[in-house]
Amino acid sequence: MIIGVEVVTAGTDQGQMVPMVEQVSERCGQVPENWLVDGGYPGHGQVDAVADNTTVYAPVPKARNSEVDIHQPKPKDSPAVAQWRQRMGSDEAKIIYKRRASTAECVNALARNRGLNRLRVRGLKKVKAVALLFALAHNLMRTVTLAPHLVGIGTGTSVVPQIAG
Repeated sequence: MIIGVEVVTAGTDQGQMVPMVEQVSERCGQVPENWLVDGGYPGHGQVDAVADNTTVYAPVPKARNSEVDIHQPKPKDSPAVAQWRQRMGSDEAKIIYKRRASTAECVNALARNRGLNRLRVRGLKKVKAVALLFALAHNLMRTVTLAPHLVGIGTGTSVVPQIAG
């Protein structure tokens, strides 16, 4: 399910984690315990800003010097950034981060497969409207897939008499 949508004019996701955490918190009434994001999100300031509310799982950028262990805290790291570095070096975090490919990246692939490659509109409001319509359509399709299982009935045409009867 898609629970947050925002459109910005920046070329990267850098700096967007805090606004998205705030949007999801406002919409859902709580922040997810764990926040699984791609490599564009985890600026140090962003990690610091959300550390009290959620545990960030995001790749640590590669070091320029290949001999440097990127998972070891650096002298200028804040406590939250140092914990993030160490966490991402653990086997558990690596397993959790692998799940991103089957969740967020699946949604991105579906968006491209459904024609959300180039937008035929201009302006942030119109682009956001297109993104929100995609999110709504995606969530409706996921609901159709998941709802029968959530209410304890099967799927397919054979369940229609069960529901009607």
